[in-house]
Amino acid sequence: MSELCKWIHEALISLPPISYPFSVSKLPENGIYFFYEEGESWGHDGNQQRIVRIGTHREGNFRSRIKEHFLLNERAMDFNKTEPAPKDRSIFRKNIGRALLNRARDDYLRIWEIDFTTRKNLDRYADLRNIDKEKRTELEITRILRTNFSFRAIPLQSEVKRMGRGGLEARLIGTVAGCDLCEPSNSWLGRYSPKPEIRESGLWLVQHLSNPPIGASDRGTISKAIESA
Repeated sequence: MSELCKWIHEALISLPPISYPFSVSKLPENGIYFFYEEGESWGHDGNQQRIVRIGTHREGNFRSRIKEHFLLNERAMDFNKTEPAPKDRSIFRKNIGRALLNRARDDYLRIWEIDFTTRKNLDRYADLRNIDKEKRTELEITRILRTNFSFRAIPLQSEVKRMGRGGLEARLIGTVAGCDLCEPSNSWLGRYSPKPEIRESGLWLVQHLSNPPIGASDRGTISKAIESA
């Protein structure tokens, strides 16, 4: 598994890393993204940054997913008790917030866990929300993402080939998660996550961690996608 993990990292090197600020219009309309984080190195030769998250999206939704992660729509911060916060539109943001609150031993973590995109939860739990605290946390998440994270992306049009347990995303995650050499640094924020899957994998992910690795045909698909990027 470690050799396949190394191959994925090396294959992606030819693509320039994308850091904030960037133009969303230059991103693929459909594809798979690979996030990297400052201070996090792979376990192979050298000191290359390791992949810390792999993700994809529903059809035609790639650019909007990246915009939600980096909070490129500043109006999303104008939420109140009757509206969901940005973390409810991005599980990546939610996971970073979980780690921040858990590191601070902040009891507000139990409210942060609630999904306020549903009317049922808004009606039931809105009065428990501290909007000022949520906005401060969201601002810190945005600062961390824009300052510490970069990503690479490969185009892949077919949603069926990208998504689900049988999709390429799942096998990519399974490959990187199964690498015995790539480990998080001692100072990695994810070590404070309340999610054991994140703490133990060293990835900002919970799903597909135990999936089988990429195969020969997948390597061909990835290589072609990189060439066309």
